[in-house]
Amino acid sequence: MTARCPHCGTFVADTDRFCEECGTKLGVRQIALPPKEFRPGSGSTVPVAEAARNARLDPAGGATFESSPAPDCTGCGGRAFDPDGYCSTCGELGPERDRFEADLGSACLVTDRGLLHARNEDAVAAAILDGGPGRPAAAVITVCDGVSTSEDPQAASGAAVRAGLDACVAALTQDRGPEDCVRAGLAAAAAAVQAVGSPEGKSPSCTYVSALVQFDDAGGATITVANVGDSRAYWLRGDAESEQLTVDDSLAQAMVDNGLLDAETAMDGPHAHVLTRWLGADSEGQWSPNCVRSLRTDAPGVLLLCTDGLWNYLPDAAALSRFTGSLPALPAARALVEHALAAGGKDNITVALVPVPSRTSSGDTL
Repeated sequence: MTARCPHCGTFVADTDRFCEECGTKLGVRQIALPPKEFRPGSGSTVPVAEAARNARLDPAGGATFESSPAPDCTGCGGRAFDPDGYCSTCGELGPERDRFEADLGSACLVTDRGLLHARNEDAVAAAILDGGPGRPAAAVITVCDGVSTSEDPQAASGAAVRAGLDACVAALTQDRGPEDCVRAGLAAAAAAVQAVGSPEGKSPSCTYVSALVQFDDAGGATITVANVGDSRAYWLRGDAESEQLTVDDSLAQAMVDNGLLDAETAMDGPHAHVLTRWLGADSEGQWSPNCVRSLRTDAPGVLLLCTDGLWNYLPDAAALSRFTGSLPALPAARALVEHALAAGGKDNITVALVPVPSRTSSGDTL
């Protein structure tokens, strides 16, 4: 059976990566959250969907998950909203969209404003590439946390996740090696954040963590991660086999590396989130020698990418694995976010999960 381009309907070959008629990428599904059209503080320009759920998971015990209804209009109780976020019944501005979610099958994403921040300065993007002759199916994930002390941090994080994702996908379709792909993504993200700056000296900045997961037919995968700052990647399999894949670029980590403090004391101190590297016009652009790492696995597990809004409350890989080992990917991502909210929710929270082996896409976006 001959395939057609999903955008223009032109017949395409199984080996084609782009439609020759319209240029659409073939076999690629991707999304970035929050979407560009979302205006924090002025109502959502996308339909209001499910907000915080009452998911709870005790990291020391078993898992439970429950969902509460979507937020209602505070004026009339209605649940239908127009594209500008106003109630279709009474016209009142609906609840601000505090959370965005996406289920791409091979990856699940959740980003939440948290309880104290006025806006979500995190961003997350994902691309799922179908396999074809001579190339494996793959997932590319980028996660960024805007540095709140900089101007327009949400502009930095939004630009970085999109540029990093696009560059990594482009390098992958050129059959470059996995480390080259994630480095291409990192370089593009850094350039995009620098471009967001202004001649007046405005210098938005953010952290960056990305992953390229290349699946194989036997159920295993090769995972390659890159990071700058203190957003993290974890490989989660079980209490004894889970591990943090990235090393923070932070003053706390430097103190640990130099034997000045143990990890627990450093993370509880005032320097826990002081960055030594970041993306931005004021960054030196010198990445850590260990900013890229690869892992080959033939065993099932879950890759987690997250911002410090999650790991600040749950930094231990074994504790994180009790969520992902007890729930499917999207409920697990929601439960992790809800755990951070229940623990205080002082920061924006972003979670991206990639199960290995890959699972079938549901195509749901909330």
